[in-house]
Formats: sequence, C-alpha cells, structure tokens
Amino acid sequence: MAISTQEPDAERALQGLEDGRASVRLRAALALGTAPEPRFVDKLVQRSAVEPEFFVRDMLTWALTRHPVDTTLPALLREVRAKSAQARSQALHTLSKIGDPRAWPAITPTLLSDPDIEVARSAWRAAAVLVPEGEEHALATVLVTQLGRGGRETHLSLSRALVALGDVPPLLAATTAPDPVVRAHALATRRLLRDPDAGFACAIEEAKRVVALGGPGQEGRQAC
Repeated sequence: MAISTQEPDAERALQGLEDGRASVRLRAALALGTAPEPRFVDKLVQRSAVEPEFFVRDMLTWALTRHPVDTTLPALLREVRAKSAQARSQALHTLSKIGDPRAWPAITPTLLSDPDIEVARSAWRAAAVLVPEGEEHALATVLVTQLGRGGRETHLSLSRALVALGDVPPLLAATTAPDPVVRAHALATRRLLRDPDAGFACAIEEAKRVVALGGPGQEGRQAC
C-alpha cells in the first residue's frame, strides 16, 4: 500500500494507523511524518499509547518529531499524566527525542519513581536530556532513590541517566547505602563515570565484589 499525505491519501494514512497489519501501520506513520500537518499530531499521540509493535512505536515517535514543537508539546505534556502506562512511557520517550526544555517541569518525582518500570526508564532518559543547568543535584537526589530497582537492563538505564549528570554528591553518598544492591549499583555507576568504555556487566560484577569483600564505599581496582 503506497501512502502519501496529499489529499485524499492523507486520510488513508490516518486510517492506516488503525489497520490490523503492522506493516501498514508502519507505512502510515512514515507517510504522516514525511509530510507533517498539525492535524496529524493527536492521532499519532493516540496511536502511540496503544501500538503493540516496538518498530511501529519508534516510527510514530519519529513522525511526531517531524511536526512543529509548538504543536506536539502540549499533546505530549497531557499524555505524561495519562492513566495508561504505555501512554506515559511513549510520551516521555518522544519528549526525550524532541529535547525541548519547556518539557522539564513535567518530569516530576512521581514519574521518576513510577511503579511501571518502562515509564520510570523513559522518565530517567527524558530527565537526563532535559535537566536545566544547575538542577543536576536535585535530579540526582531523586534518581538515587531508584538505585537497585529492577533487573540489569533497568540498572543500566538508571546508570546512564546518572552518568549524564556527572559525579554528583548524591551518587557518591549512595556508595555507602546500607542495602548492598543499592551500594553495588552506585559503585558500578561511578566506575562508568571514571571509565565510560567499561562494560556495564563488568562494572556491576566488580562492584558486587567490592561490596562483598571490600566493605561499603570502597572503590574496586580489579579488572574484569
């Protein structure tokens, strides 16, 4: 199905977002981003909230980034308060791609600690992109409360967000946390700060050894 956004093809593209075939939805999103119009924004945002396929969601995000920020921003800011976890996550992801600093006030501590892992991860990424100069310490204070949460991929997402903020005092303080999982995660994150080329798996395993053998807050020197 060849779709363009010239009338009446634009209407077919909008309808294509609801098609049962992922390939059709993908081409529809591509068409709507290729020739953006303000009236497409709400449909793209709504579809992002329910689209089951990752690669289609990625194209929907791209299509939204092609539209004027003054049109997309209000719709996305409404969406970060939605009841649907996917709606919140996708809106945050798109805001991180757009990178407009006006979105920063929407990145609340509630979103940064959202009970849904994917929402929280999207919020961490968006926060690392949008944080204004001078707010890094305050953001890190919230982010370190999430150390040790979830599995390895979640740990890596949080570490990347913290690394983007630099070696802020809240991260250093977390290396002496009473919880060994939190302590190891903090130590691994600081190692990534010192050595960005170090693999996260290596960093976390070394941090676990430090916690087990070296005591709280001691920096490991062993190589993986």
